[in-house]
Amino acid sequence: MSAKRPDDIAPKLLAWYDANARVLPWRAPPGANATDPYRVWLSEVMLQQTTVAAVRPRFEAWVARWPDFAALAAADEADVMSAWAGLGYYARARNLVACARVVASEHGGRFPEDEAALRRMPGLGDYTAAAISAIAFGRRAVVVDANVKRVVARLFADDGGQARALADAITPDARAGDFAQAMMDLGSGICTSRAPKCLLCPLRDHCAGYASGDPEAYPPRKAKAAKPVRHGTIFWLEAGPCVLLVRRPAKGLLGGMRALPTGPWVAEPPGLAEAPADAAWGWHPETITHVFTHFRLELRLASATAAAQEAGGEWWPVDALDSAGLPTVFAKAADAMRRVRCG
Repeated sequence: MSAKRPDDIAPKLLAWYDANARVLPWRAPPGANATDPYRVWLSEVMLQQTTVAAVRPRFEAWVARWPDFAALAAADEADVMSAWAGLGYYARARNLVACARVVASEHGGRFPEDEAALRRMPGLGDYTAAAISAIAFGRRAVVVDANVKRVVARLFADDGGQARALADAITPDARAGDFAQAMMDLGSGICTSRAPKCLLCPLRDHCAGYASGDPEAYPPRKAKAAKPVRHGTIFWLEAGPCVLLVRRPAKGLLGGMRALPTGPWVAEPPGLAEAPADAAWGWHPETITHVFTHFRLELRLASATAAAQEAGGEWWPVDALDSAGLPTVFAKAADAMRRVRCG
C-alpha cells in the first residue's frame, strides 16, 4: 500500500503549516527568512532528548547568557555543563562548546551552509546537519527525526524501515525548512504515537495507514529488551552548612560534571568501600533510581557529618545546591536528603 498522489503532499502540508505553525523562540514564521543558524543549531541539540515545553525556558536563558557562537566559544566549559544539567547527554554540551570554537576559529563565526560540510563539525550527525541546512539556510535536505519517521511510515504503510527514502520522495525543493518543521509539528501534535488525531490531519486522504483502518500499526513497534541494572552508593557528607561535591572524571558518563561523591556503578550494591571520608556513615531509607539509555541505575544514599571541611572536593552550601548544576540523578539524591533535613 502506498500514499496517494505523493506530489500533492508537500503543498497540502505547507498550507496547513502556514495556518498552524507553532510559535517558538528559535523559529522564523512560515515563509520568512531563515532564523539565526546559531539558534536553530542550539534548539535542535536541546530538543534531541527533551520536550519543547521543557526546552523553551532553558533555551531563552541560554541565549541570554551565550547569544552567539563567539560567546559560547569563549565560555568556560564547566559553566556550560552546569547550564546543561537536565537536558540529556552531557557529551552534547561538550560538543556544543567544541563546535562553537571551530565555527569561531575556522569559519569566521558562521556555520557552513552545505549539509556535507555541517556533518564534519563536532557533534553534528546526519539529522542535525540536515535540519540546520534546511531550516537555517533554506537548502533542500531530508530531515528525519522520530516524528518524521512515524508520519512517513503511516503515509506509506511502511513496515520496512524506509523512512529516509520515503521522506526524500515527498520533500520539496522549495521551503524544505518549513516542510521539515511542518512534518515535526504534524508528528508531535496530530500524528502522535498513540491515538493519532486522523480527522484533523491535512494528509488523511493521502495516508495508507489511515486507509488500512489501523494507523497505529505503523511503524511496527519493536519489543523493548529489559535494561540491565547497576548499583552504587551516593555519599552525602556535610560539614556545617555545606555538603561535599566533586568533579566527575572528564571522560565517561556525566563526565566533567559537578556531583555528589559516588562509588562504582556495578552489578551488586558496593556498600561504603568508596566513601570520601572516614566518618560514621548511615543509610538513608530512600533508593535513588535513574534510567539511562542503556541501563537502570539504583543508588543507595549514605550520609555522614564531618567535623571540618577536610575531604578533597568542593564544599557547597546546602541551601544553594540548586545553583550547582547537578545532573538529574544527583539532584534527586540532594532533594531526598533535604527532605530529611527539613522533616
